Amino acid sequence: MTSAGIRPPAVAGTFYPGSPRALAEAVRGYLDAAARQPAGAAAPKAVIVPHAGYIYSGPIAASAYARIAAARDRVARVVLLGPAHRVWLRGLAAPDAIAFATPLGEVPLDAVALERVCALPQVSRQAEAHAFEHSLEVHLPFLQSVLGAFALLPLVAGDATPAEVAEVLEVAWGGPETLIVVSSDLSHYHSYESARRMDANTACAIEALQPGRIGHEDACGRVPIQGLLVAAQQHGLRATRLDLRNSGDTAGSRDAVVGYGAWSFA
Repeated sequence: MTSAGIRPPAVAGTFYPGSPRALAEAVRGYLDAAARQPAGAAAPKAVIVPHAGYIYSGPIAASAYARIAAARDRVARVVLLGPAHRVWLRGLAAPDAIAFATPLGEVPLDAVALERVCALPQVSRQAEAHAFEHSLEVHLPFLQSVLGAFALLPLVAGDATPAEVAEVLEVAWGGPETLIVVSSDLSHYHSYESARRMDANTACAIEALQPGRIGHEDACGRVPIQGLLVAAQQHGLRATRLDLRNSGDTAGSRDAVVGYGAWSFA
């Protein structure tokens, strides 16, 4: 963390291009190749998107972000939840920062919303949980490209129940000005065919809004996904599958793959 309270990019140049020009071109290329929102379709209130390196999961993530572009003039705040990969924590962690930075610029945090969620017993401020975490950072260039200016409420989830995550989402839910983004990859390091079977089952659980069917081996972001599914039930949202592939389909070997999926909720 810098003295000015700006959380600097931790994975620029590794998970995605570190040059502003190269990054903007890469994101634009993924978005241009993705299907746009069908005419007359409702803009999503929430999306699930993967968080691997762009060469692996960028096309799948873009399938969700292309649906958000039509809401550019409406969305002013993004609630971004992902799993904590590097730090064990109980509940959810908010950053101790005023902005997150990427090569495309700084994204201000919503200080008022952060105070509200931090009043919940399952949320604490833990700068170390955010310092090197990629599950949130990789989404920011996509969001900056499709939304322009917006405020961010970033949270990483550790050992938390679906109800605890759903309670946080309820506090931050807002109206049409608020978009919820849940970050998760799916199965990890199984054979291509095994991963396809596992990820298909996870996809069906997501689309049926059944959080209890998603196990530890099914998604690294299982906890935030489960919380979103509970919230979707409470708000009468439906999940639509946008893409479901794995690293064997994009840029990797088929010997041991990682699964990626994208869904919209409206």
